[in-house]
Amino acid sequence: MAVRVRLTRVGSKKNPIWRVVVTDQRSPRDGRFIETIGHYNPQTEPSTIRLDQERLQHWLARGAQPSGSVKQLVKAYAKSGGEPAAVSEDVAAVPADAGAGEPESAAPGEPAPGAGEQVEADPELAPAEREAGSSEG
Repeated sequence: MAVRVRLTRVGSKKNPIWRVVVTDQRSPRDGRFIETIGHYNPQTEPSTIRLDQERLQHWLARGAQPSGSVKQLVKAYAKSGGEPAAVSEDVAAVPADAGAGEPESAAPGEPAPGAGEQVEADPELAPAEREAGSSEG
């Protein structure tokens, strides 16, 4: 069995996020793997690279061959001092879902107009009138 250290894609459509895995070279790209030893996210600024150096050295010592892209990631990881890329403070302070679905006119801390409001039916109206609205007029 020839063992490789390579990338497998786990991100959604148009959102590539990669795991660094140890796998049999005959397995498909996103198929079965032996162990996950890191991940790579090229969409952050700077790109996030996290590697378990101990496990990587373990597999390389036992004959695993890194792919070209993994070789480049290891170089970039070493160049950054072996530390995962730091996320800037202003990005870390904002929640990932901030601003999602809220109009810009809503004041911070206040719910958007109409958000979470439920329209309750008038108990005096008949079921047919509830659907069609009030026929008085």
